[in-house]
This record gives sequence, structure tokens and C-alpha cells, in this order.
Amino acid sequence: MKKSELEINIIISGVGGQGNVKAAQILGAAAIKAGYKVRISDVYGIAQRGGPVVSHIRIGQEIYGSLVEENKADIVLGLEPMEALRAVAKFLRVGGLVIMNTRPIYPVEVNIGKAVYPDVGEMLSAISKVAGWVITLDATEVAKDSGLPIASNIVMLGVLAGSGALPFEAELLRDAIKENIPRFLEENLRAFDAGCSIGNMKMKNQS
Repeated sequence: MKKSELEINIIISGVGGQGNVKAAQILGAAAIKAGYKVRISDVYGIAQRGGPVVSHIRIGQEIYGSLVEENKADIVLGLEPMEALRAVAKFLRVGGLVIMNTRPIYPVEVNIGKAVYPDVGEMLSAISKVAGWVITLDATEVAKDSGLPIASNIVMLGVLAGSGALPFEAELLRDAIKENIPRFLEENLRAFDAGCSIGNMKMKNQS
């Protein structure tokens, strides 16, 4: 596909406090550096930390609407398993790419015993029925090993960059991180590079 014809629709799903919005901003900034037009929209559930957050990122040469249509997402970046499943069910096109953080964040109802959190393996099985390619990892643990446990969103961006699914080089994302995250830059870059390595490895295993 020629650059002028390209259109890529991405959903980042998670819960408040995981850095959905920042990840979308970084991704959009990198795409603009690559010469594309970008539309970003963030949709919030419960307006508090821990509520669902869905970020829509649309990249191309002629992009008008800011929301990804149902069943039109090429990529779902799931920062939390249940939110990944919800995003896949609503937005992912058949055969699309899913990158999922396997570390759950339990809702209040689960923590107080009023609800049961679904089995992650069962959720992954359901996702695999729609997706053409699924990458799973404990991004929270990778971020912790990089020196900044809250940087799981940056790890996930690294995996996406390393997977080769984006129409621009990983270095543009790295530059966007430098410009958009003034604090703990060294740790964030380590988290990104670690994710990139995982994405590269998964891509090689897939081929």
C-alpha cells in the first residue's frame, strides 16, 4: 500500500491511571513526524481512576472522523485484559492485531467479593477467535524491570513498534517519548526498548 493510500485505525484500551491518553498522544506525535495526519479521541467510562478508558487513534493521509468505527480497528492495544476483550469485541476487524497486557486490574466489585473476574486464559481464547495475531506479555513486570513500574503503557508502545505493524520507524516513537515525557526519561526509554525487543522477537516467531 502506498503512503498516500494508507489508513490505520488503532484502539488503546485500559483503565484510568494506566496512561492510555499519554500513549495515544505519543503515538499520534510519532505519526505526525512521519508525515501522516492523525485524529485522536479519548472516551472515558467512570470519571475516576480505575474506570474504563478507550483511546481512538486514526492515522493516514486523509483522515476526518476522530472515532474508529465498530469492527474497523486494525490494532487493539489492551493495557488490561478485560478492557482488551471489550475493545476487541466492539472494535477489532477480523484478522487484526491484538497486543495485550496480561496483568489484571481488578474492579472494586471484584475486590469486595461482589463479582468474579473472568479467567484471563478464557478471555485470550475469545480474543484469538477474532484476531489474526495476538501478542501477550506482562507489561507491568517488564516496566518494573526497567525501573518504572507505571511505564507499562510505554512498554506496550515498544511492543507495537517492534511488531512492525506501524507505517513508520520505531525511532520516531522514541523521539516522541523524549518530547512528551519530561520526567523519568531514562527509565521510560528502557521500558520502550524492552517492549521493542519483545515485539521483534514475537514477530520473528510468527514468521
